[in-house]
Amino acid sequence: MDGAMPIYLSGLRRPQLNYPILVSIERTMKKITLLLILFILSSCISTNNPESDQWIILFDGSSLEGWRAYDGAQMPPGWQIIDDELTFTTEFIKEEDYDYKGNRDIIYGAQEFDNFELYVEWKIPVGGNSGIFYHIKEGYEGPPEVAPEYQLIDDENYARIHDLTAYNIQFGAEDPAELLDWQKTGADYAMYAPNTDHKLLYPAGQWNSSRIIFTEDQVTYWLNDKKVVSFVPWSENWQKRRRSGKWDSAPDYGKFKTGFIGFQAHGSNLSFRNVKIKKL
Repeated sequence: MDGAMPIYLSGLRRPQLNYPILVSIERTMKKITLLLILFILSSCISTNNPESDQWIILFDGSSLEGWRAYDGAQMPPGWQIIDDELTFTTEFIKEEDYDYKGNRDIIYGAQEFDNFELYVEWKIPVGGNSGIFYHIKEGYEGPPEVAPEYQLIDDENYARIHDLTAYNIQFGAEDPAELLDWQKTGADYAMYAPNTDHKLLYPAGQWNSSRIIFTEDQVTYWLNDKKVVSFVPWSENWQKRRRSGKWDSAPDYGKFKTGFIGFQAHGSNLSFRNVKIKKL
């Protein structure tokens, strides 16, 4: 034969490309790549600033490490761990402890904090009273003289059990026998009253949760996940309130931008748990 005969494969066709599918796949791959890049960048940011989303446990239910009396080296009488709770109770104060001259308020003295988010769960009895202090500095008569306070109190029963008349008359109260708004739970004590429209307070004997978010631009107080107070620290409004009320005779009140966290012992039993803080 002069040459090979051409062979035709009639059953085979040239493959057809589905371009819409290819375009869709290409777009999907681009999105995946972009998401991976964003994930890597966010991981790098988190690594460079590990404290941005890291909670510091101030009380874990088993240790009092870091805690001590205000201006003291040890925990004051009445404070101890009971049932995994940081508790103050007069029932366990020994007779010799009644001569204790130190401050019964306590601070977490291991570290100071400036901008932060603080979370605390707390419980007080009927007629109970306490507070959460921040930006505490030592060397004063007590934390209230210098530190802002998130008020904790039995709103419903405190005035019925305790006579407030003589104390409240000095503030020109219309009804001095009753708690003033800035004395109620969730208040920035003697400065900003809580917003009652958003306030959710569980009765004495039940657990409540509080959150303080502090930055130099804005401060918010939360009670059981409801925002009850919001203000700008050291603003003109803040300065006016400080000068015109209870703190007029306390020149160093609220002036510090960093300090310790602390709890107030006000004569009633107290319980705290799940105490943690995050630097901002």
